[in-house]
Amino acid sequence: MFEGIEFLNKEFFWLLLALPLAVLWYILKYKKQTAELKISSLKGFKLTNSWLPKLRHLLFVLRLAALALLIIALARPQSVDVSTKTKTTRGIDIVMAIDVSASMLAKDLSPNRLEALKKVAAEFIKGRPNDRIGLVEYAGESYTKTPITSDKSIVLRSLRSIKYNTIIEGGTAIGMGLATSVNRLKDSKATSKVIILLTDGVNNSGFIDPKIASELAVEYGIKTYTIGLGTNGMALSPVAILPNGNFQYGRIQVEIDETLLKEIAEVTGGKYFRATNNKKLEEIYDEINKLEKTEIEEFKFYNYEEKYRPLVILAGLLLLLELLLRNTIFRSFV
Repeated sequence: MFEGIEFLNKEFFWLLLALPLAVLWYILKYKKQTAELKISSLKGFKLTNSWLPKLRHLLFVLRLAALALLIIALARPQSVDVSTKTKTTRGIDIVMAIDVSASMLAKDLSPNRLEALKKVAAEFIKGRPNDRIGLVEYAGESYTKTPITSDKSIVLRSLRSIKYNTIIEGGTAIGMGLATSVNRLKDSKATSKVIILLTDGVNNSGFIDPKIASELAVEYGIKTYTIGLGTNGMALSPVAILPNGNFQYGRIQVEIDETLLKEIAEVTGGKYFRATNNKKLEEIYDEINKLEKTEIEEFKFYNYEEKYRPLVILAGLLLLLELLLRNTIFRSFV
């Protein structure tokens, strides 16, 4: 009956404790007012309407029920319909710059660095429903895979399609990847602009110095998180292409310019991370997700509907019925 109902004045429920006391008072009063007459036989009496005196207690039950309903009405039952509306007050534009050089096929992460990254990055994108995200690919040169957009389906589809190819010039142009990412964000009107730059090598290609690209990021107020991807020591990496087009793998030393990546992060107000395995990579993106929080303003609208009126009306009807019965059918018994 009261599912989904809230009571504004719950303290009135204490009055329900008076109901058992009223029942006790009624029983004691009834015993005192009832006279007993003992006779040997009722054969000489003609009994009519013998059931009527037994029903006189109905009057008290009606009054008691009416009192209970009035107490519940005093507690002020009401239903509450809550609707919410959210508004992003501080959106973030994010560009993920991804190294797609041949070394990203190294198998020190499972199944390889690139596929491990794509899996973790996809979860990161899904967890940012209120932000705009874009993708940049780079190796020896760089280009925009997806401009910043709020349509996550487009970004995820583009992310899935990223793979190593021979169209992009070989090498690792960190400066080019960073500069292209800055170019995608420089005209953004977002309150916060972020680049997540991932690489597994050293800057050995491109015509833009990473330090110049960092200065551009600072000029446009763009924070950069850098991630060095690769295990410490040796990693099973591509070393040649076989006649059938497949890669030949060999164990080579992992080389990451951590000094450069730390400098880029420090200058732009970001942070440097090192991912040596799949779990660590997931933890890094989780941490970035926590560091870059989007502020959302939530508006709640409450629609209250009072429910005490039917209780008062029903209590009134019970009292009216009790009064009617008292002055008609039970008039000679009360």
